[in-house]
Amino acid sequence: MKNKISNTKETDYHPKTLSEFLVHICIVILMVSFIGLIWVFLQNKIIQYFGENVYLLIVFGIFLAYILISIVKKIIKSLPKDSVAVVSQDAYYFDNGHLSKEEKLKINFDHPNSIEWDLLNADLDKLRSGESIEMPIYTYVTCGRAKETISVAPRKVVIVEGILIFTNPELLKRLDIKVYVAADGDERLMRIINRDMMERGRSLKAALDHYSNYVRPMHNEFIEPTKRYADIIIPQGGENHVGIDILTSKIGASI
Repeated sequence: MKNKISNTKETDYHPKTLSEFLVHICIVILMVSFIGLIWVFLQNKIIQYFGENVYLLIVFGIFLAYILISIVKKIIKSLPKDSVAVVSQDAYYFDNGHLSKEEKLKINFDHPNSIEWDLLNADLDKLRSGESIEMPIYTYVTCGRAKETISVAPRKVVIVEGILIFTNPELLKRLDIKVYVAADGDERLMRIINRDMMERGRSLKAALDHYSNYVRPMHNEFIEPTKRYADIIIPQGGENHVGIDILTSKIGASI
């Protein structure tokens, strides 16, 4: 009788001991970890090359602290955590700390030429490309920049706020949503007087003179006309809850 030869081959390998089983588990874990590291590396490279999906928003108004509290804060609260970065136009005033007291009193903070636009635009480009920036800290008391800076990391939404933003054509090109926040003239006057006296150390007369000589003329010449560039105009400032809700929904749907 001929012996039958089996053609069946063993195709699957099964570990025979606990040690072999543990070795296999370790190999699988290492492979998964390695693939994960490669994926993270590729993601970082893609962000560096193409830029993170940054959505730029400008909030425009006459009294910045009021806008930040009443509108920007509401937008940040309604969006996912750590999805919003805020860049302030006021941080980019030229450093005039070296000027004399008399010269500092003549600085027109409401004129577009008082802002270092090249630096602001360069920082926005960095944020859009996924890089962090060191935003200057400007103080009206010394009219100069502090040695310290504020680190701002790139986020899905970058809010740029300031009253003169619309006056710079190069900056306008960088913005995805342009919002003009309108306020009544009497309200602007009251808030500016309060700001100048509380934050900038001016007397009531000095605050009124500054408003008459600088703020009002500059508003009429540079700020009011530029609202034609806005995609959205929100009257009544932070009290316009419907307008803020519509704006927030638009941003939320875009990220």
